[in-house]
Amino acid sequence: MEATCKVKYVRQSPYKIRFVADLIRGKKVLDAINILSSTNKKASHFLLKSINSAVANINYNDDANFENDELFIKKVLIDGGPTIKRFRPAAMGRAVPIKKRTSHITIVIESK
Repeated sequence: MEATCKVKYVRQSPYKIRFVADLIRGKKVLDAINILSSTNKKASHFLLKSINSAVANINYNDDANFENDELFIKKVLIDGGPTIKRFRPAAMGRAVPIKKRTSHITIVIESK
């Protein structure tokens, strides 16, 4: 059995989220939750919520009660979303562009 969770338009750059996603890729769900709970990064909050949502999806869609130690993370994709462009005033009448990046998170979990 397999379940997917997609979180779109997360207001953090994909580079920063991928740094935390590499810690949990291929691990058991229980281990991933423990790692993310102790990681002091903003991205760990988004990944933890999406893992919990994927666990809820697999239990709801298959009418089964899987324990967290029976599930593992099959795939973690962090894709870039749309970039919000703003301009900031600079010296001598110029303007400097600011790119506020967003991300799309896709997590696939599977039972053994």
